[in-house]
Parts: sequence; structure tokens; C-alpha cells
Amino acid sequence: MTKVIAIDLGGTNLRVSLVKNNKIIKYVKNKTPKTSKELIDLMFKNIEFLMEKDVEGIGVASAGPLEKGIIKNPPNLPLRNYNLKGALEKRFKKKVEICNDAHSVAIAELKLGVKKKNFIVLTLGTGVGGGIIIIGQLYEGQGYGGEMGHIILDNGKTFEKLVGWKYTKELSRKAFGKELLINDLIKMDNKKAKEILHTITTHLAQGIGSLINVFDPEVVVLAGGVRETGSAYLNLIKKEAKKYSILPRNTPIQWSKLEHPGTLGASLLIK
Repeated sequence: MTKVIAIDLGGTNLRVSLVKNNKIIKYVKNKTPKTSKELIDLMFKNIEFLMEKDVEGIGVASAGPLEKGIIKNPPNLPLRNYNLKGALEKRFKKKVEICNDAHSVAIAELKLGVKKKNFIVLTLGTGVGGGIIIIGQLYEGQGYGGEMGHIILDNGKTFEKLVGWKYTKELSRKAFGKELLINDLIKMDNKKAKEILHTITTHLAQGIGSLINVFDPEVVVLAGGVRETGSAYLNLIKKEAKKYSILPRNTPIQWSKLEHPGTLGASLLIK
């Protein structure tokens, strides 16, 4: 009977959960604070709220880059060279493991989701994260590998810049005077909305197609908030991605079937 505190630390939301035998039994979600002090204070407060005596450890899925539990300089978090692992160990006297958030999703998919030996995960939200599983193992290179959101796609702009929520909001703000997300644009019968959707989808398909060409995965799993758009948007992505893959096979692209893959992946770090 394994009980773990699992933290999913993202640019938009901070989720802290109590996980027992790979099931979330308690859960607290907040918007991610904009300052480092507010973020750490809130995280520790939520951990204390969920902590029980028989918790074996604390697993953290955090936006990267990070190394040995130190959060380096993530573009969507207010932490810089912060030793989160050390701070958590000192405060709670528990085993602590920290992993890149998209890598945590890949671990969850490996153990609990698609359970394939060779696949790619893309987390689509505030930014774009990636996780690569090769022969049943997470690939991290020399420690920082898998930062797929920072592939350069168009005139020096990154994959993350061109498909993350920030860019969708920016384009919709210019077109409609308000911030919209993919889900909102899909529901609109409007030429400008369709143009924005086409722009974002094209860049997403270029990134996915390029990754398929490099890794020839069994499947590409898409996770994150954009999953809420459902099959209609997924079919658009599949159609566009075919244009950019040169491989003589139709690589499956699917939404993650796990409800909280980042959280579950974080819990699996504690063994």
C-alpha cells in the first residue's frame, strides 16, 4: 500500500495530490503564483494540508530545465536556480524526487497509459513539453534531453512559442480584443477564428511530423489542457501532421487517456 504526495508544478496551475496505489484520493489545485515566495509558500501549505504519517515520499513533476532537484530557469515559472528537492527534504523529512513535468507524463504513459516501448509524449499548455521513451526507458541525454518545445520551427521561433497558449491568446487578442483558447476558437463560426486555428494547427503538425521523422515512434501521445478539445481538433492535427511526415506508415496520434498524467507520473518517481 504505497501513499505518496505528488506535485504537478506547471506554468498555469499548481496541483498537489495525495496518491495511493496509483489513484488520486485527495487533490488541491491553484493558479501558479507569479513570485517565487508565493509559489513556495502555497506549495508547502498544500503539502502540509495533504500530508499523512504513512506518506513514503514526495514526487514533483516540474517545468524544466532542472537538474538534481534544482529548478534552473524555466520560462514559465518564477524560480531561478532553486533547490526544490533540498527545501522539501529539509521541511518534510521525506524522500523527494523531482522530474521534468513532460518526462513525468511519459513515465505515467509508460507504466499506466499506452504502455508502449517506443513513443513520444507532447504536453500542450502554457508552453510545450516533451517526453521520449526508447526501448521502455525515458531518454534524457546527459540530463537535459527531451526539450522538444524548443525546436526551432519558423524564422527563429520555437515550437513552444508557435503553439503554446500564450501565442493563441496573443493572436486572439489582436483579432477579437480578448484572450481565447483553442476550445473557444473551434466553437466559433468565424473566418478570423479559423485562420488562427489553422496557423496554430499547422505549426503543431510541423513539430509532430518532424518528431515522427526523427524517432519513428509507435505512437505520439498528446497531453495537457488542449486535450479538452476532443476528437474534432485531434482529427485536424492528424490530417495536417501527415503532410510533414515522410515515413511510409501512418503513425497513430492520440490524446492521453490518463486524467492526471503529470500527477501520476510524479507519484511513480517514489519507488
